[in-house]
Amino acid sequence: MQIVKRAGPQPGVGKPLHSMDSIDPNPQGQTFAVERNPRLRYIIPAVVAVAFLMEQLDSTILVTAVPDIARSLDTTPLRMNLAVTTYILTLAMFIPVSGWFADRFGARRIFTLSLFIFTIGSILCGLATSLPMLIATRALQGFGGAMMTPVGRLILIRSFPRSQLVTAMTYMTLPAVMGPVIGPVLGGFLTTYLSWRWIFWVNLPFGLIGMAMALRYVEDTERDATIRFDFPGFVMVGLGCLLLQYGIENIGRPAIPVWAIFLTLAAAGLLLVGFIRYARTAESPAVDLTLFKLRTFRIGTLAGGICRVGLNGVPFLLPLMLQVGFGLSPIVSGSLTFVSALSALAVRPVSAKLLKLYGFDRMLTWSAVFGAAVVAGFALITPDTPHWFIIVYVFIFGLARAGQFMTSNTLSYSDTPAAQLSRATSLGGVLQQLSVSFGVSVAAMLLGLVTLDGSPLTPEKFHIAFLLMAVIPLLGIPGFLKLQPEDGMQVSGHQRLPKT
Repeated sequence: MQIVKRAGPQPGVGKPLHSMDSIDPNPQGQTFAVERNPRLRYIIPAVVAVAFLMEQLDSTILVTAVPDIARSLDTTPLRMNLAVTTYILTLAMFIPVSGWFADRFGARRIFTLSLFIFTIGSILCGLATSLPMLIATRALQGFGGAMMTPVGRLILIRSFPRSQLVTAMTYMTLPAVMGPVIGPVLGGFLTTYLSWRWIFWVNLPFGLIGMAMALRYVEDTERDATIRFDFPGFVMVGLGCLLLQYGIENIGRPAIPVWAIFLTLAAAGLLLVGFIRYARTAESPAVDLTLFKLRTFRIGTLAGGICRVGLNGVPFLLPLMLQVGFGLSPIVSGSLTFVSALSALAVRPVSAKLLKLYGFDRMLTWSAVFGAAVVAGFALITPDTPHWFIIVYVFIFGLARAGQFMTSNTLSYSDTPAAQLSRATSLGGVLQQLSVSFGVSVAAMLLGLVTLDGSPLTPEKFHIAFLLMAVIPLLGIPGFLKLQPEDGMQVSGHQRLPKT
């Protein structure tokens, strides 16, 4: 494939990061892939979305099959926690350097390779005959998934012009919203009617199709052989993220003593703080922290991440309340919660119009308020609540969650200079993964706090946890209020006078 090299300065270089001119949507007359071939407007998002869905599903699909796998591998369900967390820990460790791999070897090549690694890892997981083998193959899966997510996001952003970025990011957001909801239901179905091994083998056809379509339709990016791999930075940030993720996981599902959790989190903090100091002088650090100087990226990832923590706790709390608190079966619980994945599809047709009408600042602020109110509303659901009402309410929650995710994700990359996109998607991927883990861990921690007296998990205890979780999305509002009407204007198309 012929790579067209652009002459002249890179977009955004030499311009202040807060300037709306920091990105030229069509630098040096460059045309985007979807403009040269309109079919790619649907093909590229479909390829990337399948990869994202595979990665998200495998973060949650294993949970419902844990008892069956434990019996098959002659181990205990408690020890199976290692197979669950190994995948997430590998993701956390390798996502930060995925941008370097894309810049050094080309986005298409790395994306296809990641699909291959993930698919091979899935096959080997299904063939596992012991717990150590399953843990090792889950780590291989996680390595492939760590490359798929940010590099796939990079391919989407570079394939669409800025004016169509909302559409592209919506395709990317849907799997992230649907995966945690579909995962437990699909895992339970495959385990019940086929075998637990099929929760891994189901990835095979998707992986093969994804690789073939990526090689056929995805354009490669320029490769820079001069970029050096920052090994010290990778060790600090990768190991720091791994320990942070492990500590977070143990807050909600402790597998180590409390003192060890604090020690793990302290070590993670020291490593990450050490990397921040190191990155100030490093020539090409593993993670580009200068991205936080860009207001839209900083607010979209940090304030948006805080808001997502509160919303990400619901997919963990709600099935537990329905099954443990209300006594419903897993199949009934899954049929009631599955609808939130469908509501995510309903966001796409209206998201672009709302952003154009109100802008990122108003959309994010009011979606945080709406999301908090919906989360709090789960405290009003009781065992006597009609199932049709629960379905409708979960659908409304899905709208709030998908709308917030899509808007904050789009904002994060709306004004990012083209030269920094690969590093931005890597850092954004890390923060998005941590927001999911924090949401589950905080929800589990709150449930633990309301049952410290040893009392059972009654519906009232879940109601308290929902009310506490509803406070978290509101904590992102101070960040959203710092946005200017012109932020992300090239993406949203919103026109409003700047704040005075």
